[in-house]
Amino acid sequence: MTAFLEFDGISKSYPGVQALADISFSVEKGAVHGLMGENGAGKSTLIRVLSGDQSADSGKIMLEGAEQNYSSVRDAFHAGVIVIHQELQLVPELTVAENLWLGRFPGKAGVIDGKRLVETVREKLVEIGIDIDPAAKVASLSIGARQMVEIAKAVMLDARVIALDEPTSSLSSRESEILFSLIARLKARGTVILYVSHRLDEIFRLCDSLTVLRDGRLAAHHPNVSKVTREQIISEMVGREINNIWGWRQRDLGPVRLEVKNLAGPKLGTPISFSVRQGEILGFFGLIGAGRSEMTRLLYGADHRGKGGVAIDGVAVSPNNPKASINAGMVLCPEDRKFDGIIQGRSIEENIAISSRRHFSPFGIIRPSKEGELAERFIAKLRVRTPSRKQDIINLSGGNQQKVILGRWLSEQGVKVLVIDEPTRGIDVGAKSEIYDILYELAAGGMAIVVISSELPEVMGVSDRIMVMCGGKVAANVARADFNEHQILTAALPDKNAAASF
Repeated sequence: MTAFLEFDGISKSYPGVQALADISFSVEKGAVHGLMGENGAGKSTLIRVLSGDQSADSGKIMLEGAEQNYSSVRDAFHAGVIVIHQELQLVPELTVAENLWLGRFPGKAGVIDGKRLVETVREKLVEIGIDIDPAAKVASLSIGARQMVEIAKAVMLDARVIALDEPTSSLSSRESEILFSLIARLKARGTVILYVSHRLDEIFRLCDSLTVLRDGRLAAHHPNVSKVTREQIISEMVGREINNIWGWRQRDLGPVRLEVKNLAGPKLGTPISFSVRQGEILGFFGLIGAGRSEMTRLLYGADHRGKGGVAIDGVAVSPNNPKASINAGMVLCPEDRKFDGIIQGRSIEENIAISSRRHFSPFGIIRPSKEGELAERFIAKLRVRTPSRKQDIINLSGGNQQKVILGRWLSEQGVKVLVIDEPTRGIDVGAKSEIYDILYELAAGGMAIVVISSELPEVMGVSDRIMVMCGGKVAANVARADFNEHQILTAALPDKNAAASF
């Protein structure tokens, strides 16, 4: 068949970085094409070039045999190319209907017909199988529902090419199934889907063909996904074999380091109690809405807890105060790296030093040389891939951003407890393995680690023990010797027969 979408010799460089080097591959009409690679491999840059957000230094993009010369997102949009990023492009204070019709409102003489707007959107959402109230404000929706609104927008615009960047990273299993059904319908009507994901199960389930990038270059192109193995793809991504990405290893556990008694808050069903020993990695697993992140914020003091106590090495931590938690030796890597973790618009150096600089800045005088030394040390220790410590952190891949956040806290003095929420969301398999190695190293040094994850294979892979949450309560406490995927997932389901709602 004739190629519908074709990348021909695409190259793109930034100061000190060759992001893409002569990338060429094509996708047939009505195909779902996977795009894989480690963080920093060039996937995001290629998507930005496709969307018109960035211009290639050389090469061209062809659609149905015609060269595309667009130089903006609007140009790509009009050509029928829409990219749905991990960071969603919605206006929170507008309704679902308003977001879907933004810039194209129905009406006469500049007067918007609100009723027609809502009813038109309602009919379209029903048609494509998405059950969301078109009159609801986007701000009131879950992350998963917002993702579905973005996808609905692309469908309503009759896009010829839709690129989905890690589309299921924030979706429940029920929402993911709706997405997969929608992709099948889009495929049947001839739409090209460029599917960017780190989840191999989804690649094998959905994709017809696959391209793997590594270090900005084409590592492999597979016209038929069914003829390639999981191990082969991983090897192509990382340039080496990774037989066990979890790499769990036994550790000697010491006395209780973190003690939590009757932790309670408005979003928890019952008070929660648990303890973590020195050198132990305790995993918390639950589906979306189980209360994992709410528990995390209460533990760290970011939200007001109604009652309960937290102690580190037997010393009580002042409630409702993240600064008191940090001073007591407990630090948090949050679920949302972009908004709650990194400091956008600042360098890697500043992001690493921002917390610990108080220890080496007498009278509030910042010492650039000290901060530079600190940054270089943790860039090397955590293997952060960057041309310079002065690089803006927003330009790093997700995995490298996570390493920088870890570096910030490891530069703190006297950290005893690390709480890390969704440690590898949106991170490639090679970087995952590196982050797990860091966690094991910290645990071996006596740190107590709490890992919160919605990915069951991950939490089973890295944890010494798992607490399963459901409906704001602890539904099970499982030792590693008793790990069983079916039983853990069953404990996490509030009602396996109930349909999930957005």
